[in-house]
Amino acid sequence: MTQTSSVDRARLLELIKELAVVRGKVTLSSGAEADYYIDLRRVTLHHEASRLVGRVMLQMLDEAGIDFATAGGLTMGADPVGTAVMHAATDAGREIDAFVVRKAQKSYGMGRQVEGPDVKGRPVVVLEDTSTTGGSALTAVEGVRNAGGDVRAVAVIVDRDTGAKERIEKEAGVPYLFAFGKDELGLD
Repeated sequence: MTQTSSVDRARLLELIKELAVVRGKVTLSSGAEADYYIDLRRVTLHHEASRLVGRVMLQMLDEAGIDFATAGGLTMGADPVGTAVMHAATDAGREIDAFVVRKAQKSYGMGRQVEGPDVKGRPVVVLEDTSTTGGSALTAVEGVRNAGGDVRAVAVIVDRDTGAKERIEKEAGVPYLFAFGKDELGLD
């Protein structure tokens, strides 16, 4: 890890703790209850943090040796993450596209489930802001595979350590990477 990337990572962690961690009883999208909520849209849509998200995620994927040409995931949590990775790659002189996966295929227009530049035959990374059960990421993996994309990994900003990694690796058969664990956020 370079000095710049460790500074980026430290600042992003600071911003996640400051902006995204909300304490109190909440019901998660999975239906599970938690004593805290990690609202990463407060980070991924933040003027400073979004740039850091792109750089940190790109660095993590590079360090893991994941080769990919396009990145995205299930709308809406993954949308700004994919865009951030795309912009970070462009800033680094790389050509990585972003895409969006709808929850269901459209019944009108072109009838696509995966929007953006075509993923067919391309190496893909499925992104998510955070994952509890892995359900959203798995829906995105299925959509991308149905569209002909070659899913190489699933990558999230924050892992809640609630089984998503194990489920995704088993069911999708790809590595699951995360930039931060809940322990780094002081949530253990």
